[in-house]
Amino acid sequence: MSGGVFKMADKVKVTLVKSTISALPKHKKTVAALGLGKLNSSNELPNNAATKGMINQVKHLVKVEEI
Repeated sequence: MSGGVFKMADKVKVTLVKSTISALPKHKKTVAALGLGKLNSSNELPNNAATKGMINQVKHLVKVEEI
């Protein structure tokens, strides 16, 4: 890349890959706030600091792809 400029993705696709049955109540609420209900459900979210913080909290339950 010329100039060393790297453009971050505008959105991220978050997919629930592990059940929240045995998860902490705080993590269950975070998964719900990300718009994920059932297993293998996905949602496209903006790539900002708030979303990254939520994803980091439940990183053991979700899969993240940059779009």
